Amino acid sequence: MDISIIIVNWNTRELLLECLASIFETAIKATFEVWLVDNASTDGSVESAKKKYPDINIIVNEKNLGFAAANNLAFKRMNGRYALLLNTDATLTNGAVNALYDFMEVNNKAGVACGQLLNTDGSRQNSIANYPSLLSLLFNETVLRILFPDKYPSKRKEYIAPLEVDSCIGACMIVRKKAMDEVGIFDEGYFFFLEETDWAYRMKQAGWKIYFIPKARIFHAQGKSIGKSANKKIMFYRSRYYFFKKWYKSIYFIICTTVFLRLLANTFLTLLGVLLTIGLNTKIKKRFNIYIQLILWHFSGCPSNL
Repeated sequence: MDISIIIVNWNTRELLLECLASIFETAIKATFEVWLVDNASTDGSVESAKKKYPDINIIVNEKNLGFAAANNLAFKRMNGRYALLLNTDATLTNGAVNALYDFMEVNNKAGVACGQLLNTDGSRQNSIANYPSLLSLLFNETVLRILFPDKYPSKRKEYIAPLEVDSCIGACMIVRKKAMDEVGIFDEGYFFFLEETDWAYRMKQAGWKIYFIPKARIFHAQGKSIGKSANKKIMFYRSRYYFFKKWYKSIYFIICTTVFLRLLANTFLTLLGVLLTIGLNTKIKKRFNIYIQLILWHFSGCPSNL
């Protein structure tokens, strides 16, 4: 078996069916199998997928294990020489998998490769992730991408050739099983966010390379698989703290202080926005409420249960 396509689902039935359709409707020259790992959905996802695609492999969890732990279940059972991780809010275009597969076949030191993520209108999304650092906490990443485009590549530039990068956005990426066996599978300390960044960091330390393949194009309904809420932001903060505690122990206190001070500053600026708009701008009000919940989460000791 060449490729094991792995999809983790949690209550995104319609997105899941669109994602699965894109797999079977695009021309994939490699042999492949599909693994669906369902995190205790209640919207009929599993039943619908099984009815329409009876040959896919399905793992049903009794509770939501998160992204890392759910993928790990499939990693332990997969038969492919590569794993293709695909979010339910991602749909493949013709040739996307072939481009990723062909690149991995001729680049033996490539541990991971990802393609160009696209909005529904065809415009580019950021598909590349840099490792979190104190610099990225002190300055907005958008600013860093403008000032240092070579170090912080982004959608602002159209790339033609494959590019070696720090890490990939995990909506669609192919991973070599040999690299996975060497460095281990996902760290289940991450529930959602930064699992793939941590993985890429470990792979780089082991001598593997991470690549962005612009020829592989994938539509990505960004955020629809998890939604937008305070819990989503809290999960991101929790994962970021976990990453820093794991890899930057010597400056962890400085990093935590920096993150919290930046949160306070953003909250104050957003409060000014609420006051200046007399509370009529719903987007600003929602952002302010999320910041308040983040502050309360910090004051409660940053618990892992959400």
